[in-house]
Amino acid sequence: MKKTLLASLAAAALTLSTLNVSAQMKDPDVGGAPMYPTKNVVQNASAAPNLSTLVSAVKAAGLVDTLSGPGPFTVFAPDNDAFNKLPAGTVDTLVKPESKADLTKILTYHVVAGKLDSKAIMKAIKKGKGTATLTTVQGGKLMAKMDGTKLVLTDEKGGTSTVTTADVYQSNGVAHVIDTVLMPN
Repeated sequence: MKKTLLASLAAAALTLSTLNVSAQMKDPDVGGAPMYPTKNVVQNASAAPNLSTLVSAVKAAGLVDTLSGPGPFTVFAPDNDAFNKLPAGTVDTLVKPESKADLTKILTYHVVAGKLDSKAIMKAIKKGKGTATLTTVQGGKLMAKMDGTKLVLTDEKGGTSTVTTADVYQSNGVAHVIDTVLMPN
């Protein structure tokens, strides 16, 4: 009886351990939509209802093929609320064909070459004694730091954005949902 109980407890512990690892490996939902590590940045973002403004902007800037490519990319993805914080009419102006260069500059400022999950960014912050400088594909700089348990980015104009959903793994990188649009100089 004692051996059977111990064997059952060991099996239960193994099952719980396996479930915990599986849960850790699963990408978080974004906007209530499941994200899949087998899909690329654009495919996953297109499935998330709270990233619809970002997807529209990526299409308007002609960046769909680039962000669907092999990467790897780290994308700091502003959600719809982040775009809504911009002054009235800003998004409508940016998605016009004549504003494509400005839109592209802003969107590529949200992308870093390579696959930097939150652990890699926090390691860089620790190495940098509290801050890490990330170079975007646009050529600008983002400063990353921790505010308690939150990862915060500061753009070149001094604006800040907090990562609200980290480590959404993609087939071509990783995305982190943020609450404010970052602005380059």
